Amino acid sequence: MSVDLKELVEAAVSQGRVEARRKTEQFLAQYGDRDACGFAWVTVFEKGSTKLGKALVANGFRKSYSGGLELWDPSNSFTQSISAKEAGAEAFVAVMKNTFPTMKVYANSRMD
Repeated sequence: MSVDLKELVEAAVSQGRVEARRKTEQFLAQYGDRDACGFAWVTVFEKGSTKLGKALVANGFRKSYSGGLELWDPSNSFTQSISAKEAGAEAFVAVMKNTFPTMKVYANSRMD
């Protein structure tokens, strides 16, 4: 039985968001909402015109100016702590790499 790529991506992105939220909340519980203000996001180096790219776009990814597709703040957290947001983005990447081992997916961040 073959699994549909769209369904696989949807499940991975959904699970990635859950894990990102969990890791961000875990970080905040341990260290509090402090640290430098910043942003975190996930970049997948995939063209938006491929089947995988279209499935990612359908699940919230957008074209990146630096190449590939991006998903900003996968934890959907209201914290400004860059370290908490990075923890969430890294958790999201781990889920995606587990589901798609050859995917070129990375967590990124920058200070505000």
